[in-house]
Amino acid sequence: MTRRALITGITGQDGSYLAELLLEKGYEVHGLRRRSSTFNSSRIEHLYQDPHDPDARLFLHYADLADGARLIRLLHRLRPDEVYNLAGQSHVAVSFEEPEYTAATTGIGAVTLLEAIRTSGVDCRFYQASSSAMFGTTPGLQDEESPFRPSSPYGAAKLHAHWSTVTYREGYDMYAVSGILFNHESPRRGETFVTRKVTRAVARIQAGLDDYLYMGNLDPTRDWGYAPEYVEGMWRMLQADEPDDYVLATGTSYSVRDFVVAAFEHAGLDWEKHVRLDERYVRPTETAALVGDASKAERVLGWKPRVTTGELVRIMVDADIEALANEGRHWIDVPRLPPV
Repeated sequence: MTRRALITGITGQDGSYLAELLLEKGYEVHGLRRRSSTFNSSRIEHLYQDPHDPDARLFLHYADLADGARLIRLLHRLRPDEVYNLAGQSHVAVSFEEPEYTAATTGIGAVTLLEAIRTSGVDCRFYQASSSAMFGTTPGLQDEESPFRPSSPYGAAKLHAHWSTVTYREGYDMYAVSGILFNHESPRRGETFVTRKVTRAVARIQAGLDDYLYMGNLDPTRDWGYAPEYVEGMWRMLQADEPDDYVLATGTSYSVRDFVVAAFEHAGLDWEKHVRLDERYVRPTETAALVGDASKAERVLGWKPRVTTGELVRIMVDADIEALANEGRHWIDVPRLPPV
C-alpha cells in the first residue's frame, strides 16, 4: 500500500526537499500551510499536480499549529503513516525581536501537534525538527549526550519542543524522534538567512547591481551541510526499528568569515572591498561555535554527509548567479497620477 506522509512547514527549504524525496519513494504527501493573502509555495511549485488528476500524490491543506482541533480533524481524515514537524519561526535573529511568537509556533506548536496525534489515536511515526541552537554555549564537539544551553529564544523554543517529544515518546509510548540538525543550507534557503544573504549579495555585486554586503559578527563558527542530504536523514530516522534522537552534522567548522571569503572568491571578487560591518546585525547573545558529531547516525542509520561546506558555497553562489541572470520582471510599471 502507498505510504502517506504529513509535513508541516512543507513550503520551507526542508519541507520542499523532503516532499521531493518522499514523492520519489512513492509516498502520498500532504502538506500544511498557513492561510495568506499571497502565495508562498514557490519552493514546491515544480511538484504540484492538479488534485483532480488521478495520479496526483501531493496535496496541500490550510492549517495552523495553534489550532489543535483542526489538526485532529486532519489527522482523522488523512491517517498518515508518518508526520514530519518542520514548521515554526526558524530565524534566530528574528527570535530576539519576536520571542513570544517564536515560543508559540516553534515550541508550543510542536506540543499541540503531538497532543493532536495522541488525542486522535492515529498510529503514526512522528519526527520533530530539533536544532543545534539548543546547544548554544555548550563547548566542544556536540552529540546526543551533550548538555543543552540555548542562547537565543529560538534555541529555547526548540528545546521545549525537543523535550516534549521525548516526554510523549516515553510517557505515551509514541514512535516520536527528534533530529538535532546542525546548519544545513541550499539555494532554497530564505534570503534573510546569513548563507543565502551572502551568496545572493555576491551575485548582485558581480552583476553590478550592488556595491556592498552589510554583515554582523563574522567570527562565529558553524557546521554547514547540504539540506537535501539532511532530509534523507529525517526519513531514515522514521524507518529505524526503535525511536531515538540523532544529531546530523558534517563534523567540520567554518566561520562566517570563511563562508563569506569562499563565496566572493568563487565569483572572482575581493570580499574586503565589498563587506561592511553593521551593528544592527549583531545579536544580543551569540553562539561562538557549533560543530556536531553525527557518528551515531552513521552507525545506526547509515547516514553520512557527502557535500562539503566548500562545495555547498559553490552550489549556492552558482545558483544565485544563474537565478539573477534569468530573473524577469514580475510587475508592470503604472504611470504615477498627479496629486489631487
